[in-house]
Amino acid sequence: MNISVIGCGYLGAVHAATLASMGHTVVGIDVDPGKVEQLGRGAAPFHEPGLDELLQDGRANGRLRFSTDPADAKAAQVHFLCVGTPQDKTSDAADLTFLFSAADALLPHLAAGAVVVGKSTVPVGTVDMLRGVLAPRPDVLLGWNPEFLRQGTAVKDSLVPDRLVYGVEGGRAAAFNASSGAPLGVTAALDAVYEPLLRAGIPRQVCNFATAELIKSAANAYLATKVSFINAVAELCDASGADVAELSEAMGLDPRIGGRYLHAGLGFGGGCLPKDIRSFRTQAAQHGVTAVEDWMGLVDRVNLGQRSRTVSLAAELAGGTLCGRSVTVLGASFKPDTDDIRDSPALDVADRLAAVGAHVTVTDPKAVNHAWQRYPRLRFEASTERSLEGADLVLLLTEWDEYRRLSPSVAGALVRRRVVLDARNVLDAVAWQSAGWLVRGLGTRAAAPLTPVAPLVPVAPPAAAPLPISRGARG
Repeated sequence: MNISVIGCGYLGAVHAATLASMGHTVVGIDVDPGKVEQLGRGAAPFHEPGLDELLQDGRANGRLRFSTDPADAKAAQVHFLCVGTPQDKTSDAADLTFLFSAADALLPHLAAGAVVVGKSTVPVGTVDMLRGVLAPRPDVLLGWNPEFLRQGTAVKDSLVPDRLVYGVEGGRAAAFNASSGAPLGVTAALDAVYEPLLRAGIPRQVCNFATAELIKSAANAYLATKVSFINAVAELCDASGADVAELSEAMGLDPRIGGRYLHAGLGFGGGCLPKDIRSFRTQAAQHGVTAVEDWMGLVDRVNLGQRSRTVSLAAELAGGTLCGRSVTVLGASFKPDTDDIRDSPALDVADRLAAVGAHVTVTDPKAVNHAWQRYPRLRFEASTERSLEGADLVLLLTEWDEYRRLSPSVAGALVRRRVVLDARNVLDAVAWQSAGWLVRGLGTRAAAPLTPVAPLVPVAPPAAAPLPISRGARG
């Protein structure tokens, strides 16, 4: 099929590349010339495992190209709207400006009988408003096909998804021929798009528009609830002397609960989950569903509270004050396997540490070059080893594999004091303890070192001027 993807950010670039890999001819449309040029060269403007290879394959076989001109989408039979729907600048609601602008720009270039399919995460009722934009073209069909991508595994999530969801006019009852059961309209078009996935046995659910609009937000709300629940329990474990790692392991063995995402730590961030639960909360308030509104507010507060707890624990481990202490933060991205720093818990904590006078050095395998300009009072270092030199305290805030595998003896030879706050609860505490480290997690008991930790000495208050940025960050 000929397909266009409107909006080539994270969602759109991955969707375009994976559709081309399925054999379709795809054009990606975006208003950013720099992004279009980079994607056209076969290079993603962000880090996502496996994406560069798909972009290069699509470029080589001629099935994938990118453009800034919406007219280049005129030959497409199906058009996917993949533009961003960020949180509004003045409220917790979603900003749909880009979505409606994209649909308006596409309108003059739609062929008769074309299918326009939204993939962006939107509040319920968005399709009703989009109908108004497309009203001059009654011959065009409209559908909704929510995405369920996770950064770091987006290529796999696209090629081997858990499910496909189609939102269509009239819902399931109107999507199939009553006598033959054959798919109709939007359902038939999406079946053709995803034919390789359906043939492989991927489940397909057809529903009405409101259901399709709510599914992604509801799924993220449940996921956020699970994460915030175990983080709230971790605080209770700290207060009572229990160990949240052992507790969550036992809870996860219950088949009614399961162990996925039942892992206590610093909490979630990024460009999707926080804004999606706030949008979900706003939708609940607009529809008078106070239980969901209050619930989502609590989930958000618990999540943000983990950052304050981490700063407080860091101060405790630094002898009661962070002023003048040399602190190394392992991780800048909001999660591993991405260079995305939007609403990064790691950088939020690092900035708070610097605000109370700590000398903070941040390192990350991929995100340093994105972060150093936005956080001028932090020092950034591309090398993990150099970042650890002379540290009074180490905080593991993003659980990259290289930090999980970090040798406690090698790290111990670089720092001033062997004290680590594992805010993701991923380190082998026994191994680090054996190497002379004091290990503290969130909701886990402190692992005392076998040898005394070097005492802290009084320090003078830090200078008012911000610390310089390491040369390594610019390279």
